Amino acid sequence: MPRLGFRALRILGTGAVVPDEAVTSAAMDERLGLAPGTVEARTGVRVRYVERGSAADLGARAARKAVAAAGLDLDDVDVIIGASGTPDQPLPCNAALMHEALAPGRPIPAWDVNASCMSFLVALDLAATLVTAGRYRHVLIVSSDLASVGLDWSDLGASGIFGDGAAAAVVGPAGDTGSGVLSAGFETYSEGAHTCEIRGGGSRWAPDRVEGDYAEWGRFRMDGGAVFRLAFKHLPRFVDELLDEAGLAMADLPVVVPHQASHHGLDWVRQQFGVEDRLVDIYADHGNQVAASLPSALHAAIESGRLRRGDHALLLGTGAGISLGGVVLCY
Repeated sequence: MPRLGFRALRILGTGAVVPDEAVTSAAMDERLGLAPGTVEARTGVRVRYVERGSAADLGARAARKAVAAAGLDLDDVDVIIGASGTPDQPLPCNAALMHEALAPGRPIPAWDVNASCMSFLVALDLAATLVTAGRYRHVLIVSSDLASVGLDWSDLGASGIFGDGAAAAVVGPAGDTGSGVLSAGFETYSEGAHTCEIRGGGSRWAPDRVEGDYAEWGRFRMDGGAVFRLAFKHLPRFVDELLDEAGLAMADLPVVVPHQASHHGLDWVRQQFGVEDRLVDIYADHGNQVAASLPSALHAAIESGRLRRGDHALLLGTGAGISLGGVVLCY
């Protein structure tokens, strides 16, 4: 792939929200008739949150926080990019539904980028190119996922790890601040395309094309072991290439912000790359929030002061496909 080089881009503001309803692993033990401590031991999650409304409304809450943190008004935004893996409905795009919830004073464009758990990274990379090209000035990226919908609770490995949430970022020109994207890369290994999927809801397995209870076609299914093996087979070389393009070493990064896939996945990243104290880990108190996981962790790093202006950071994700993605940036 051609190297784009440094693309000036500044994260102007971020925001993150979780639903009001918390579901602890202790409560799940009781509901599922399991011994105390079973769900947390198997999933690594203490508490996750469940949204009973829409992903669009939850995303709009995070978007308002991000716009305010950027010191802007909604009418300063030039485009809304929905960057989620679980939209409210196939049509229209979730960005249009968030546009409706936010009700900007002008008809700014709104469209989706869906790369499952890596959607925020893809949107950030795209925004860097669009801002650099002068197409847009202020871009609002919103990741909002209701991961709790359509889960098979008989399979804790594919259900107990998930939680709902939303996070957003406003990005724009960097001026002479030095902020920007140093490198970005994405790869898909489609031999794993069916290891993590929801088959229903589209045209391939539409209701009039299948027999039986259609609810089963809307269930999330995942072969966690296969996803893990395929993704982590390629990640070491993938990360080395990202850092090489950025002209940095892992030791130069104060923080590494990964997709919060699972406790096993986060532990693997810690050990593989030697980033024990630098890994941003919010998983135990959020679960895997699909595409909202990574920007929620990024927001936590900024809010806590772990990521400061001028710092370099690696944002790293894996997703259904099976796909890998990463961005090295100067915050």
